[in-house]
Amino acid sequence: MMREEDAAELLDALAERGIDVRLDGGWGVDALLGRQTREHNDLDLFSERRDEDALVALLRERGFAPVGRAFTTEAHTAWADDEDREVDLHVFERAADGSLLFEGEAYPASTFDGEGRIAGRAVRCIPPAEQVAFHCGYDHDEDDVHDVRLLCERFGIPVPAEYAREIEG
Repeated sequence: MMREEDAAELLDALAERGIDVRLDGGWGVDALLGRQTREHNDLDLFSERRDEDALVALLRERGFAPVGRAFTTEAHTAWADDEDREVDLHVFERAADGSLLFEGEAYPASTFDGEGRIAGRAVRCIPPAEQVAFHCGYDHDEDDVHDVRLLCERFGIPVPAEYAREIEG
């Protein structure tokens, strides 16, 4: 499990080294909500390619090693330590126009304009509407339903059709 204090400590260590990251996934949702709402298996981080080597070095120093996952690509890797904490690392590049390039897809720079808090610490993350959109288009689980429900309620976002039955009843 990636506990709140684990996430905050890792984020502090990254910031101390000047490594800029954005949160996605469950911790990204909870950061937007300003509190932990469920347990998390991992910490999803987006980092620019220029910071990848420094970020990976920090993970290795802290006992993390790469682990194979079905989703593993050059730009999307998973790292775990012997305490069963995991980091899901997404590496993007920034295009000349400021847009973000990740695995062949381009996203507007505003995709990383969200702000939230973990353990009282300000963090940057994917904004609410984009978080909801990123939760669509795949077979979701109860954690996804939980996250989407809370984001839609808190930020007045319409519930996506694929979640309507589970959220609206």
